[in-house]
Amino acid sequence: MTYRNDHLNDKIQDPLDRIRQPFKRFLHIESSGGILLIVATVLALIVANSEWGNYYETFFKQELRIGTENFYLSESMLHWINDGLMAIFFFLVGLEIKRELLVGELSSPKKAALPIIAAVGGMLIPALIFVFTMGDGLGKEGWGIPMATDIAFSLGILSLLGKRVPLPLKVFLVAFAIVDDIGAIVVIALFYSHEIHWAFLIIALGLITFLFILNKFNIRYIPLYMVTGCIIWFLFLHSGIHATIAGVLIAFTIPSARKIDLEDFSFRMKRNLKDFEANPHTDDVALQHSQLAAIDNMQSQIFKIQSPLQQLEHNLHGFVTYLVMPLFAFANAGVVLKDSGVDTFNALTLTISGSLVFGKIAGIFLFSYLTVKLGLSALPDKVQWKHIFGAGVLGGIGFTMSLFISNLAYEKIGLFQGVVENQAKLGILMGSLVAALFGYLYLKFVFSRDTVKVKS
Repeated sequence: MTYRNDHLNDKIQDPLDRIRQPFKRFLHIESSGGILLIVATVLALIVANSEWGNYYETFFKQELRIGTENFYLSESMLHWINDGLMAIFFFLVGLEIKRELLVGELSSPKKAALPIIAAVGGMLIPALIFVFTMGDGLGKEGWGIPMATDIAFSLGILSLLGKRVPLPLKVFLVAFAIVDDIGAIVVIALFYSHEIHWAFLIIALGLITFLFILNKFNIRYIPLYMVTGCIIWFLFLHSGIHATIAGVLIAFTIPSARKIDLEDFSFRMKRNLKDFEANPHTDDVALQHSQLAAIDNMQSQIFKIQSPLQQLEHNLHGFVTYLVMPLFAFANAGVVLKDSGVDTFNALTLTISGSLVFGKIAGIFLFSYLTVKLGLSALPDKVQWKHIFGAGVLGGIGFTMSLFISNLAYEKIGLFQGVVENQAKLGILMGSLVAALFGYLYLKFVFSRDTVKVKS
């Protein structure tokens, strides 16, 4: 019994462990999610270019009606994925952004300067390369495509390098990728939304204000936020602002405060565990009423120590990582290559892939270098410039967000929409693949040399 008490005390009393464990769990989920994205992408390419290609295209174009006979939504399967399920993805992104702003790498100017400015460079330079290269050519609307970084893929590549990767480098990559997501959200809201229907938007903003008021009065009933959030999503869907933006805004209304503090939690858990062990029971089937009461109390305290924001973020990660993102990849990565020749592989394809690879490297590395040299920030512990360069290479893995932006950029261009979308998607896949392979090989070489130097 004593050992179990000591073990529990160690878990409760180690504040660093409380900080490390959620982040390590996050990295593990994102890394395995990257593998699933690769599998879903390869399957989409195989199916789209096989004899089942027509079935693949037809399936995602068929209508799906949800609702009652008098009140329903009818959209294609692809729209339900891109506007519906991806709203949940953006909701999770919003939760992550809020957490980082409150307690993470973006919570103070000194800590936030490096990843923020690196992310700005990683968005600005690729967009400029795209604009200057494409000019007024067909597909010029896609300037926002190479601005994105896919956090799941990039962390997945880092995970392949094992324990040699310094944790601060992973933190830097996560932080600038989250800032990158903020930039992509702003770009979508300002440049890739359509004609605004103000009545829907004003009602939606009113409901968002209502949720902020609930937050202010510490109303923690999550179903109330979720039901109201669904209504807000519906209103955004008809407002002209892309519906996924609703997910981010709703996330910012979720309460982030705990109901009890850590010291109180520790005291109550010890007391309940003591009550549980006070009357040991040898029955293999049933516990005593006092033991059941102690368990109920501990479950209540565990619920109270987690904020609604943390609960939702923890619970949604698996669903988004293992279902939403792979399904999105499978539905959107099916580039038709057969019988298309130069129509599929052209200037737009090369521009997007080049902007992702070279633009991200230049933007992330150069802006990081200037930030440190100007004294606005410092390199994280155990991180060197060669590591920042490698992170810049991995930043060129655009994939999920790039595919999403490409759908928005070209959905209204008319006659050549299908051709241009194929060209853009191929460019995204090529650029992301090159960035992943080059980033992996480069960092593997760097860390191998570091290991050799330490041993010698």
